[in-house]
Amino acid sequence: MANRLAIITGASTGIGFELATLAAKDGYDLIVVADEPLIDASAEDFRQFGTNVQSVQADLATIDGVDTLLAAAGGRTSDLLAANAGIGTGGPFLEQEVASWRHSIDTNVTGTVYLLQKVLADMVARGSGKVLVTGSIAGYIPGSFNAVYNATKAFVDNFTEALRNELKDVEGVTLTTLMPGATDTEFFARADMLDTKVGQSESKADPAKVAKDGWDALMAGKGHVVSGLANKLQVLGAGVVPQATLAEMHRGMAEPNELKE
Repeated sequence: MANRLAIITGASTGIGFELATLAAKDGYDLIVVADEPLIDASAEDFRQFGTNVQSVQADLATIDGVDTLLAAAGGRTSDLLAANAGIGTGGPFLEQEVASWRHSIDTNVTGTVYLLQKVLADMVARGSGKVLVTGSIAGYIPGSFNAVYNATKAFVDNFTEALRNELKDVEGVTLTTLMPGATDTEFFARADMLDTKVGQSESKADPAKVAKDGWDALMAGKGHVVSGLANKLQVLGAGVVPQATLAEMHRGMAEPNELKE
C-alpha cells in the first residue's frame, strides 16, 4: 500500500522545511514546492528518512504555478497539505515596486486561496484529509513598514477561520491555522528587513519549534495554534490595545534603522 501523501509549500527553508522534515519522519511521501532551485537540495534532506520525495519549482503566486504543483501528484490524492508559502514586503510602502507588493499579495492570498479550494474540495468529497495553513500573529497587528505582509496575514487568519466554520460538519477533514511570530528564517533577508530591530533581534523563534507546534496541532485536529507564549500574549493584547498604538509599536520593530537616524 502506498504511503500517505503530504504536500508542503515553501519547503526549501524555514518553517516549511521543518514541516516537511516532520512529515517525512512520520512516513508521508512528499511533494515539496518552492519558487527557487534550492527546493531540489532540500528534497535530498527529506529522502534520508526513507520516504518518496518529489520536488517542484513553481511560482505559487500564479494559478498556473498552483496547477503545476497539483499536476505533480499525477492523480494521487493528498492526505495532508501544509500551505506555508509566504512572502514579505518590508520598508516604506510608497517606495515599493508594484511587482514586489503584488507578488506578495498573489502568493500569500490568491495562490493560497486557490490551493486550499482545490485540495479541500477533494478532501471533502472523500471525507478525509488534514490541512495546515501558516498564518501569523502579524495578522492582528497593523504592520507599519511591512504593511502589505501583515494585511495578507490578516486575510489568511480571517479566511481560514471562516472556512473552518463552513467545514465544521464535515467528518474526517480538519483545517488548522498556525500563527507564529517573528521566526529565525530567511524571511527577513528576503523582505529586505535586516536593517530593522526585528530583523536583527536574536530572540526570534526557532523554526523547528514553530513547525512542531503546528504539526502537533494539526495531528490533534485543532482549529488554530499561536506558537510561543509571548505571541499568545500579543494576540490577547491586540484585542484591547488601540490599532494606532499597535501600528506605532510595530513601527518600532520594523522601521529601517537608516530612517531613524
